[in-house]
Amino acid sequence: MRIEDALLASVHTKDAYLNELARHLIVAGGKRVRPVLTAVACQVGNGPCLDEAIQGGIACELVQTGSLYHDDVIDESATRRGVETVNAKWGNLQAILAGDFLLARASEIAASLGAEVAGLLGNTIARLCEGEIEQLRHTYDVSRPESSYLSSIEGKSASLFSTATRIGGIVAQLDRPVIDALTDFGLAYGMVFQIVDDVLDIVATDEQLGKPAGHDMVEGVYTLPVLRTLAQKSPASDELRDMLGHPLDAVVCDKALSIVRAGSGIAEAIEVAATYVAAAAKACDAMPPSAATEALRAAPQALLNSVK
Repeated sequence: MRIEDALLASVHTKDAYLNELARHLIVAGGKRVRPVLTAVACQVGNGPCLDEAIQGGIACELVQTGSLYHDDVIDESATRRGVETVNAKWGNLQAILAGDFLLARASEIAASLGAEVAGLLGNTIARLCEGEIEQLRHTYDVSRPESSYLSSIEGKSASLFSTATRIGGIVAQLDRPVIDALTDFGLAYGMVFQIVDDVLDIVATDEQLGKPAGHDMVEGVYTLPVLRTLAQKSPASDELRDMLGHPLDAVVCDKALSIVRAGSGIAEAIEVAATYVAAAAKACDAMPPSAATEALRAAPQALLNSVK
């Protein structure tokens, strides 16, 4: 409740119309994973959940939401979290400006927490952009290297989780080795989170996702399950390669999804995610014994179990 109240308060303005734009995806839902991680990280040293940790987590959540506004413009997406996207409802220009507003509010909150947090958040926003550009430069590229995929998701997804947990340690004034361990944990957790999300884009239904299944393939973003399927050098992978490389209609998308679901690419992607689960657990070994540490330790495996 503290997180939800603080999140809504952070985007409140005197302009009712801007409020509606800024709150649109926030009120649509979301798991608030990043601010929850910040709050838990703050308590690794057996201290309380500080208001500064809540604010730091909110800054990360605002960056995430603002980036979704921009992503939906780039992807021309019509739905997100089961509702119309801001760009679909109000147009691209207003979606971009509303996303900018959320990023500005995030920066303002980070600045209130000190120069280190402000610099960290600024660097993270830059890393998000780098990850997005890496993805865009390989759009519709059936020869996309796996290293490009991993680099992209580290920048556009995992870096923000890493920042969320690091902020928790910073505001709690934990020892520097513990802060660094929290940072490593957040990065590993973020890699698991994104690989699982990419697997779900293949295996889940439209209703479960709140957006069309296979949306990444339609947009020419070939994620780890698809890349592993393409690498199998089989008749099915050859058929998939012939389908990809350009936009897909609904019929071809369904066929492509069937090929990926039937192959070993999904299982192989889950195996890669498991290596990051192990990395997250190793990071927890460097943290003080606490209920918060054990909660962090359990989280990546629980996430991975959702697609096993």
